[in-house]
Amino acid sequence: MIRSCVTISLVDQARGGPFVFWDDLRAACREAKAIGFDAVEIFAPSADIIEQLPLEELLAEQRLRLAAVGTGAGWVLHRLSLSSASADERRAAEDFIRRMIDAGARHGAMAIVGSMQGATSTEVDRQTAIAYLGESLARLGAHAAAQGVPLLYEPLNRYETDLVHRLAEADQLLSESGAENVCLLADLFHMNIEEVSISESICQYGSRLGHVHLADSNRRAAGLGHLDYRPIAEALTQISYGGYLSAEVFPLPSSQEAAVQTMRAVKQFFA
Repeated sequence: MIRSCVTISLVDQARGGPFVFWDDLRAACREAKAIGFDAVEIFAPSADIIEQLPLEELLAEQRLRLAAVGTGAGWVLHRLSLSSASADERRAAEDFIRRMIDAGARHGAMAIVGSMQGATSTEVDRQTAIAYLGESLARLGAHAAAQGVPLLYEPLNRYETDLVHRLAEADQLLSESGAENVCLLADLFHMNIEEVSISESICQYGSRLGHVHLADSNRRAAGLGHLDYRPIAEALTQISYGGYLSAEVFPLPSSQEAAVQTMRAVKQFFA
C-alpha cells in the first residue's frame, strides 16, 4: 500500500526551495496529520539538530512516521560533496551523511543523497567524479545497512548536476560501484525533464525503487502542472510499490494549499 508523506524544512538558508512546510516542526506535524498524511520527511541543518528535536514525542503525538531525512544541508551550508576534488572534503561529506543516516535510523527513516552528490569541476572530470560518488555510495550503503535502513540515492536533472540524471544511469552507477543497500529515489520533477518515459523507467527499475518525490512539472503540487499521473500510478501498481509518495514541492499558493492539493492528487490517482 502506497503511503503519503510531506516535506518540512528547518534550514533557513534553503528558503525558497521546494519544501511544503517550514520552521515550526510541531505545527507542521499537526497540519500534516490534519490533512491526512501518513509521514513527514525532514530537511534539517545537521544530525545534531535532528537529535535535539522532540521528534519521538511529536511523531507519537500525531501518529506520524518519519519517512526520510534529507542530507542536502551539507551542500547548502558547507558546500560539501561526494565528488569533490579534495579527499578531505569527500570524507567530511561522507561523515555528514553518515551522521544523518544515524539520526534518521533511530526513527526507522532513510537518508537521502541528492545535492550532496556534487558535480564536475575544473579539478575533477565526469568519469572521476562518478567514480568518487560510487565509492562513497558503497561505503554509505554499508553503513546504513548496519543501522537497519536503506540509503536513498536521487538522480537530479541536468540543471543541478552533470553526473547522473536518469534511473538507468543511477542503476548502472550502483551496479558498477558494487553499492548495496542503496535504493533509488524517483523524483517526478527531475524525471519529467530527463526521462523519455517516466512510467517505463519506473517499471524497468522498480526493483530498486525506495522512495518517490511527488511533484508536478513545475515543481508545484501534483495536479498544478502538466504531468499525467495515470500511467505513473499504473506503473507503481505494476511494480507493487509500497513506499512513500512524498510531496517535495513549492509551498504555493501557500503551504496549507500545497499540502491539501497533494493529498487530493494522492486520493485521485494513487489510492
